[in-house]
Amino acid sequence: MTLPLEGVTVVALEQAVAAPLATRNLADLGARVIKVERPDGGDLARGYDHVVHGTGAHFVWLNRGKESIAVDLKRPEGRTAVRNLVDRADVFLQNLAPGAAERLGFGAEQLRADHPELIVVNLSGFGAGGPMEQRKAYDMLVQAEAGLISITGTPETPVKTGIPTADIASGMYCAQAVLAALLRRGRTGEGSVIDVSMLEATVEWMGHSMYTQMYTGEQPPRMGLSHTSIAPYDAYPTRDGQVLIGVQSENGWRALVHDVLEAPELADDPRFATNIDRVKHRAECDAAVAERTAHRSTAELDAKLAAAGVPAAQVKQIEQVVAHPQLAARNRWRTVGTENAEVEALLPPATFSDVEARMGDVPALGQHTRALLEESGMDSADVESALEAGIAVQSTKLHSASTR
Repeated sequence: MTLPLEGVTVVALEQAVAAPLATRNLADLGARVIKVERPDGGDLARGYDHVVHGTGAHFVWLNRGKESIAVDLKRPEGRTAVRNLVDRADVFLQNLAPGAAERLGFGAEQLRADHPELIVVNLSGFGAGGPMEQRKAYDMLVQAEAGLISITGTPETPVKTGIPTADIASGMYCAQAVLAALLRRGRTGEGSVIDVSMLEATVEWMGHSMYTQMYTGEQPPRMGLSHTSIAPYDAYPTRDGQVLIGVQSENGWRALVHDVLEAPELADDPRFATNIDRVKHRAECDAAVAERTAHRSTAELDAKLAAAGVPAAQVKQIEQVVAHPQLAARNRWRTVGTENAEVEALLPPATFSDVEARMGDVPALGQHTRALLEESGMDSADVESALEAGIAVQSTKLHSASTR
C-alpha cells in the first residue's frame, strides 16, 4: 500500500521549529520534502545544541525524511535553481522574516503566476498587516502575546509551557491546511495561498480560558496542576509521593469516594454533590480527598484508581517516558539515521492500518545538493562551478543509515 502523500513534492524555505514540524509531518505521510538551507550553517536549529551524537535535538526531532539542498539565495544561480525546483513542486512553504520571501522572488504571486496550481503556505509570527507584522516571533514571545503565559504556572509565578506550544500549534495548522488544499486541488485543480499566524494559532488554543474572560470579565487564574472548571483535579499526597486525580463526572466522583477512598459519606455531602458545587468548595473538596489519599502508598492508590475507572496518573520523568511500557507494548519506536549515528524516533501518532509512516533519515547540511541542482536543470559543469564558488555546499558526511 502507498502512503497518502506519495507523489507530492514540497519545497520548504524553513528554519527553527514551526515550519519544519509542518513539513516533517508531510514527509512522514509520504511527501517528498526538499529543505532549502543556507550554505553557512543551514537551519538555525542545527546549532541549538549537539546533544544527539553531535546533532541538535530540535533538528533531529523535526527534520527526518527530508532532502537538504544548501544554496545561497542571495546569488542568482541559487535562486534560479530553487525556483526551478518550486516550479516542479506541489507545495511551497516558508517561514522567513516578513517580506523576505518576496524580496528573494519567492512571493506567492510570483510563484503562482506561471504555476497557478501551486499551494503556497506563508507561516509568520503575527500575520500580514497589523502593527506587529514586523516583530520577531519566537515561541516564548508568542506565548506571552497570546495570553498563554498568563494562565500557566502557579498563582505566584507565571511560566511558559515546557514545550514550544506556539511553534507546535502553528506547525500543525500549516500541515492541516496543506492537506485540505491538496484535497481541494484534487477536486478542482485550484492551487492556494495560505497564511498561518503563530499568534492566531496559539490564541485559538486558549479556548475555554478566552471564553471565560470574554463572558465573565474575569482573568482565569493560574492553577498549577489544578483546573479552573473541574474538581477534584490536582495532585494529591500519598504515603510515599503523590498521584494526579481528575474527576470530570458525577459517576467518577462516586467511584472515587465509594470504591477508592472508601468514604461514601462524601458522595452525599451537599458541598460536593455536583462538579459546580465541588469547584465552588474546591479547598474543602481537595482537603477531603487529600486526607484519605495520604494514608495509602502511591502504587496501591494508583492500582485502585485504575480498577475503579477513575482518571489518574503518576507524574513521570522524561526517562520514564522514554521507557514507557505503553509505547513499548505498541512498538512505537523506530531507528533513523543522522549524519553521525543512528537514533531512536517515535512513530507519528496517526497510525494507518495498511501502511506505516515513512521514517526517513535526518539529512546532513547539503546532503542532496548536487543531485537537486542537477534536477533543477543545471548541467554537471555548472553544478561543479556552483560548488567551487561557494554558491552551494554538498555535504561530505554520510548518514549511518545510508551505509547499513
